[in-house]
Amino acid sequence: MSSPDIASIMDNSRELDRLRKDQEEVLVEINKLHKKLQATPEVVEKPGDSSLSRLKSLYIQAKDLSEREVVISNSLVSKLDTFLPSGAPGQQRRKIDGSEQKRRRMKSDSDISRLSPSMRSHIEACASLKDEQVAARVTSDAEKDEWFVVKVINFDEKTKEFEVLDEEPGDDEEGGVQKKYKLPASCIIPFPKRNDPSGTQEFTAGRNVLAVYPGTTALYKATVISTPRKRKSDEYLLEFDDDEEDGALPQRTVPFHKVVPLPDGHRQ
Repeated sequence: MSSPDIASIMDNSRELDRLRKDQEEVLVEINKLHKKLQATPEVVEKPGDSSLSRLKSLYIQAKDLSEREVVISNSLVSKLDTFLPSGAPGQQRRKIDGSEQKRRRMKSDSDISRLSPSMRSHIEACASLKDEQVAARVTSDAEKDEWFVVKVINFDEKTKEFEVLDEEPGDDEEGGVQKKYKLPASCIIPFPKRNDPSGTQEFTAGRNVLAVYPGTTALYKATVISTPRKRKSDEYLLEFDDDEEDGALPQRTVPFHKVVPLPDGHRQ
């Protein structure tokens, strides 16, 4: 294992720790609101009260943090799997009879029932993405990561893999057909809900994000110049990396539901 590999694993571990602390802070806020609403339920009927809206926003934030935690965890597992031996030297495979297969299935079912609430929530969230468009890293090499808009066809709860369809037809050399991919959860980022801008995390000015370049189905690294809230619209004002025109980076508008967090270790 090289030093960069170790550094990447440590970065993911620190990010995981930060996410869990953020989850704890959100949970404290949720509990405070619960107590307030239990003590004075009539407060929600007062004009201008935003308790329920705030509670919804906190639940969405908790869900986003939980999903992000699973993405980072999957990334860590994948990196560690790369360096772990696939089996003990000389270990022989033995035939598995029907009764043992049944026992394994029963154990698997039991394991699912013992999943943590956050993991169960994540699996349900992944399954709910069927027929939705998401951002996906469909290819990766030593030079760069390529992210595209794809449609989720299915989510396999056993393998934790997504089956997705790139709806953009390939070029003539590829036969001009739509491509399908099977990808782990670490290669998928859900887009914000188009019909719920108020409940979506807003990226602050100066933040690096991954966004769909206008007129394409490809996502690229960009810097937030202005937020939807500041613009009083549903769009971000962004500057895309390597988008230089006449010696300057043009500022482009992108709908909020086509902007997602920049993945850790993104290469472009």
